[in-house]
Amino acid sequence: MASVAHVMPSATSSCTDRKQGPHQRLTGSQKIGCFSSPGLCQLKWESLLVKGVKHKRCSIPSRGTRFIQAVAVPVAPPSEDSADCRKQIAESYGFRQIGEPLPENVTMKDVIDSLPKKVFEIDDVKAWKSVLISVSSYALGLLMISKAPWYLLPLAWAWTGTAVTGFFVIGHDCAHKSFSKNKLLEDIVGTLAFLPLIYPYEPWRFKHDKHHAKTNMLHGDTAWHPVWKEEFDTSPFLRKAIIYGYGPFRPWMSIAHWLIWHFDLSKFRPNEVKRVKISLACVFAFMAIGWPLIILKTGIAGWIKYWLMPWLGYHFWVTLPPAPHIPFKSPNEWNAAQAQLNGTVHCDYPKCCDTIRANQSTKFYL
Repeated sequence: MASVAHVMPSATSSCTDRKQGPHQRLTGSQKIGCFSSPGLCQLKWESLLVKGVKHKRCSIPSRGTRFIQAVAVPVAPPSEDSADCRKQIAESYGFRQIGEPLPENVTMKDVIDSLPKKVFEIDDVKAWKSVLISVSSYALGLLMISKAPWYLLPLAWAWTGTAVTGFFVIGHDCAHKSFSKNKLLEDIVGTLAFLPLIYPYEPWRFKHDKHHAKTNMLHGDTAWHPVWKEEFDTSPFLRKAIIYGYGPFRPWMSIAHWLIWHFDLSKFRPNEVKRVKISLACVFAFMAIGWPLIILKTGIAGWIKYWLMPWLGYHFWVTLPPAPHIPFKSPNEWNAAQAQLNGTVHCDYPKCCDTIRANQSTKFYL
């Protein structure tokens, strides 16, 4: 997805004069930033989370203002004051907490070695239970759509869109090789799980692997990347697309990402193209067979009711704006462990939603 920086004044309270280590700057005066749910935020290169930056202040937005200044989380070992500052930031954005910065000497191997072996074990019962829950929830949703009066259709669509998100979770675990010990079975299940979403499995897997390998790296992360302020200021269309995309038309941001990243063969390495073509053939075959059957039985209105609206519900769930305090780093300043742990947001959904879509990964992965 895209993010944007823009300079806007705002009323703020602040934790001031936090000295967090030797001063070090990235060169240049370019501005880069993120678009957050409360509004636009300002984020300069100098305020990115980089090694050794001395942060003079971390600004906390007042709840009543729409435009906010970006916040920067210190990377040095936190003091009591910086912990208080993180607490204020978390409260301002509605987060449960903002974790402590990861010490610079901690590596990904250190993190992985600290985990119990159990989190790496594949649980076949749990995996197939998630398939059963998601398929049953989706089937029940389709039944609800067929029986519900028009005024209850939004509830039926919300249920079904949530349930079909469970298919994505299953395919996600297959892509991470955490669903089954049988890797061919994983690829088959992942491909089938993605078909109702019109998502080509292998292209998504390749891009998702790159996302995890380069989380929050400028020009490297494939999940989404920031938009330069210059681009935002000089393109009225882009500006409106981002503002409305993270507002009333949020699912369209996910749909745009789906189209841009997963159907263009030029975006993949030569050794990946064959598998990409197989996945694309499966998706197009599903569209060529499944869509006409739906229209034949229920008409265009039925295609909208039974497929399109739940599909938009799925895209609603997977379109979440990035947290405004998490920066992107240039490759020479990027650190894998810090990006994975300090650059990851954990979202808690209502338990009923997680139950409907079987939102449980079968294995720990980084």
